[in-house]
Amino acid sequence: MNLDGKTVVVTGGASGIGLATVNAFIDKGSKVVLADFNEQAGKTIEQQFKNEGKEVKFVKVDVSDEQSIKNMVAETVNAFGQIDILVNNAGFGSMSPTHERSYEDYLKIVNVNQGGVFLGSKYAITEMLKTGGGSIINTASILGYVAQAGALPYNAAKGAVVTMTKSLAVEYADKNIRVNAVAPGFIESGAVNKEALGDFYDGLVDKHPIGRLGRPEEIAHAIIFLAENEFITGTTVTVDGGYTAI
Repeated sequence: MNLDGKTVVVTGGASGIGLATVNAFIDKGSKVVLADFNEQAGKTIEQQFKNEGKEVKFVKVDVSDEQSIKNMVAETVNAFGQIDILVNNAGFGSMSPTHERSYEDYLKIVNVNQGGVFLGSKYAITEMLKTGGGSIINTASILGYVAQAGALPYNAAKGAVVTMTKSLAVEYADKNIRVNAVAPGFIESGAVNKEALGDFYDGLVDKHPIGRLGRPEEIAHAIIFLAENEFITGTTVTVDGGYTAI
């Protein structure tokens, strides 16, 4: 797929992997909807891109809320005519012993990480069926494959994202809609840094045979690859510095 001129929606696009992905698609000549719950950051980034002459639109979204997702898709179509690529990237997790975690907290994590993929895909596919196809790329995680003590809801949701990716890919392959995912290892971004994590950071690094944590741009590069290669569907590409190879 030639990404020049394509319309791309990136959820969680105001920081980390999402922002790196927005930049990567812009570099390819795409028109990008930067969707995020953080309105202040999103609007600031939108203006920065517009000052550079880039076609970027910010839309505030809560990916766990159906009406919010419907609005995001509608605003994208109103602004750019259609959706060619959706990157379901928004997500979060927290660490807590399972026996101390509330069901409400469990559902909050699942509804964002798993429910957001369902809702985003549902409404993007509805538009893609009208225009002859498209591509969906989900941000899963290595924690969709391997366990992390204290991260049960996140493990559960990201494991579901891997399987949902396969299911959607099979369901819509004959409609020219490809669905893939990336599974990042631990990425140097936000609160994941040496200063914030101290000795725990060194322990994380030790789990990556490559000897460091990943960079957001390295995940964005994999997302671009999945968008461009038209013979890949139903695949989750692991980008983890060897974490899951041990």
